[in-house]
Amino acid sequence: MVLIVNTTSDRSITEELKKQIDEKKIDAEIVETDSMKISPCIGCNYCWLKTPGECSIRDDYEIILKKITRAGQLWVISGTALGFLDHKGKNIFDRILPIATMYLKFVGDQMRHVPRYDTRTDIGIIYTGDPEREYLEEWTRRAALNFESSSLGVYAKDEIKEAVSCMC
Repeated sequence: MVLIVNTTSDRSITEELKKQIDEKKIDAEIVETDSMKISPCIGCNYCWLKTPGECSIRDDYEIILKKITRAGQLWVISGTALGFLDHKGKNIFDRILPIATMYLKFVGDQMRHVPRYDTRTDIGIIYTGDPEREYLEEWTRRAALNFESSSLGVYAKDEIKEAVSCMC
């Protein structure tokens, strides 16, 4: 299943995605977050220590996190600020930490978190605005690597067809 989380208020992006997804018969769910309450991560580490796998913040992100653990792919639609994801898009990734454990292991010559679940969720980004694309691509690749998944790429909102071609 493909999970698409739209953190922008631009519904034209998800409308275009729906057309493309339906055409290709992709099993996908779109979550519009503009009316949801999603607080930022507070760095309390409860998701690792006191409530393993569960965030201590009780808000609408709980729904998204459960969907992420069952999805084969996560696509985040985000605005940009200062050449990177804006705070709403980055927050979706910051709050994903409960899917990892606090334990670390070497993968090659780098440290990685030990995943909590057997499933792996590949990640991709669709953005609006003008980011430092090379940096955003590298960041997405490294974020995926840390969760033993793959980067699906980084696409501008006018590259919907290219993004959908990576969805399965």
